[in-house]
This record gives sequence, C-alpha cells and structure tokens, in this order.
Amino acid sequence: MKTICLYFEIHQIIHLKRYRFFDIGTDHYYYDDYENERTIANIAEYSYVPALDALSEMIKKNDGYFKVAFSLSGVGLEQLELHAPQVIEKLQKLNETGCVEFLAEPYSHGLASLINEESFAAEVKRQCNKIKELFGQTPTILRNSSLIYSDDIGLQVSQLGFNGMLTEGAKHVLGWKSPHYVYNCALAPNLKLLLRDVTLSDDISLRFNNSEWEGYPLFADHYIDRISRFPDEEKIINIFMELSALGIAQPLSSNILEFMKALPVCAKAKEITFSTPSEICASTKSVGNLDVPDTLSWVDEERDVSSWLGNPMQREAFNKLYSVADRVRIASDPRINQDWDYLQASNNFRFMTTKPSVMAIDRGIYSSPFDAFTNYMNILGDFINRVNSLYPEDIDNDELNSLLTTIRNQDEEISMKDKEIVRLQTKIEKIEVANDKLRIKIEKTGSQTKKTVTTKKTEVKKAETEAKKE
Repeated sequence: MKTICLYFEIHQIIHLKRYRFFDIGTDHYYYDDYENERTIANIAEYSYVPALDALSEMIKKNDGYFKVAFSLSGVGLEQLELHAPQVIEKLQKLNETGCVEFLAEPYSHGLASLINEESFAAEVKRQCNKIKELFGQTPTILRNSSLIYSDDIGLQVSQLGFNGMLTEGAKHVLGWKSPHYVYNCALAPNLKLLLRDVTLSDDISLRFNNSEWEGYPLFADHYIDRISRFPDEEKIINIFMELSALGIAQPLSSNILEFMKALPVCAKAKEITFSTPSEICASTKSVGNLDVPDTLSWVDEERDVSSWLGNPMQREAFNKLYSVADRVRIASDPRINQDWDYLQASNNFRFMTTKPSVMAIDRGIYSSPFDAFTNYMNILGDFINRVNSLYPEDIDNDELNSLLTTIRNQDEEISMKDKEIVRLQTKIEKIEVANDKLRIKIEKTGSQTKKTVTTKKTEVKKAETEAKKE
C-alpha cells in the first residue's frame, strides 16, 4: 500500500537594519523590528493561520487517516511567540490530535552543519528542547536547513541519536533510482533517509497557480491518480515544502486550500494512506545505501549549496562568522547567543548570491548582492568585536583548547545524566504500574475473602435458625 509523507517547514527571516561602518562600536542592535513584525503578521494572516485551520479540518474530517509533519526553526518560533502567538496555539491544537509529528532542525536555520560540528549539534539540541517545551514531543527525525545533506552530515546526525533524516531526491544523486523508497546513509546504515519527490512537491508549492504551466489547473483527483500509477513497489511518496507555499507562494485566491482539503478524500478512494516520517522509518526497511559525497540541498537547479556559498563574498562572510564559533560557545552570553542565532540564518548569505535563479530573490533593503555583503560585514565586524571583548582574540590557543575540552566533557556528562534520569523515570513508571496491578489484585482478593466470610456467616445463621426450629 502506498503512503504519502506530507511535511511543512516554518521559518521566519530575521530582517537586519541598515548598518553603516560608523555604527561599529556604537550600536549593538542589528534588527529592523518594524519589518520583522510586519512580515510575520502578514504571513500569519495570509498563510499560516488559514493553512493550519485547513490542516486541522483535514485531520478532523478524516478521523486519523490524514497525518502531517512540521519542522520549525528556533528563531522562527521566537518570532511567532513574539508577534503571532495564535500560530503557536494552532500548532498545539494540531498536536493534540495525535496526527502531527514535529521534527528536529538547526535552531538558527543556519549552515553550521557545513563547517562546525559542535555548533550544529548544540543548535539541534536547543531546537529539540524548544519543541519538547512547546509540544511535548522529542524529535527522532531531523530535517537540516533547506534539506542540506551529505554522507558526513548523515553520520553526525546518526551519532546525535536520530533515526532518520529528510533530504532532496536530486536527480544527480539518485541517477536511475526512485525517490519512492527508504534509503540509508552510506556512512551510518542505521540512519534512514526520506527523499523529497521534487516534481510532486513543486507542482503544489511552485506551479499550482501558474496558468502557463502545462499541468494547470491541477486537481486533487488527477494528482492522486498520478501517485496511484507509480509501480506497486514504489510505496513512499514524500511531499515536502514550506508552509508559506499555502497562501503566499500560491495565494488563497488560487483555491490552494480547497485542493489540499480534497487530497485525503481522493487518496482514501485509491487506498493511499498518510504517514509521518517516524512511522515510515519504523515500519519500512531501507533498500540500500545512498551515496552523497558532495553536499546537496533543495535550492535552485543545481540542488547544492552554491546559493549560499557560491561566490567569494559569501564565503568570506561565512568563514569570518564561524571563525568565532568556539569563542561564542565559551562566552555563553545571552545577548551574544541571540545575535549569533540571527546572524547564522542562511538567508543572510542567500541575499549575497550573484547566480541566476528561476526563483526571484527578494533582497529586502538591499539593492544588490554587494550591498547585502557590505551591510552584513559591518554588523559582523561589531559582533566579532563584542565577542573578542568577552574572550580576547589573542588568548593562548592552549588555554582555548583546554576550555573547549572542558565544555565538551561537561556536555557529555550532562548527556549521560539526562540518559540516567530517563532510565530512572522509566524504572519508576514500571514500579508504579506493578504497584497498581498488585493493589488491584489485593483488593480483588480482599473482596473475594470478605464475600466468602459473609457467605459462611449466612450459612451459620441459617443452620442455627433451623436447629432452633427442630
């Protein structure tokens, strides 16, 4: 039986303000608060709220048949909590249905997985803690920023304890293979990989409202028919996109939500189910390794990381930012950490791209890639000065390495203690269950004994009465 894995990403760009060279050292606040509030209020009104309402309706009307997964960046969650808390509330209501899974991803929606393993691991753990706090779920499947993946990244994700990972079903990686199977990481066979069906996903997220597209108009029954006609052995259909595709990329006037609402009904008629990523990873065996020596993503035709690191400006900004990654971790200053999250976000580097793209790039306040680079580097100059003031750049390397080792050891110790706490909590729960069973058994035994004694007393009284009569 075929199953559809439907996944949505929620991330919010943090808009930087115009920051001049002469602001360095005097102004340590880098953000355009008005634009941040305006954009998230707009996307919440025209996309997130109506889309989540539609998904909620789909779950209720289909009585558990329809399921969906989300991943939310930490910085996106912060903006929602601040400017659009109603979105969080709707996600929590969806979570209560039991038909929704929340995935792990880097807190900043950044590119740390490409350069600094410890920063990447720390971000993923923080985002998992945020998901646990808001929704009570502990993610077991990871989705990296923009589906970025390679064999090396997969190995690290496996070492972090995840069971599976989402990535792109890119043609240059798959070759003759189909994305409709479960694969596994070439360096970590226990990490299962779910690959996005590029065509089916983009038909909804990119082309749905394009009247010049040969597939226009797209109807739910035709869409499901295409899925049903895949070979019987191709059972896993992964449809991944941004939630903002529903309402922003494809406006509500296009009837995109009506199309989505019809999918479960049409799928059920064809005996096609819906599953969450963790359900698929738990129930489906891998058909083999997927070799990805070079990094891939879901962005642009190349499906690589050139949109963020394709020119010298981007690489200079990227390397300069992560040159202080270890010092930021040592400094552990709340304000520095927040700025670190926002400056890592991948859109900061995307604004600097010089490559042509089929997708129009909204550069916001920037007139050109060089303008984006200049503004970012001015901010980065001030940020690095602040980091170095907390932990000087000329500090002895041996001392720095010693501190880093101490931090790693502390992280490992905390991780071991967390596992021990979980083990003890599980043990306590088992003891409590055993106690409850024993108490019920004793109560039943006591009840039966009382009944027996009562019966015997009744028999004795009856016998005495009969004896008196005689």
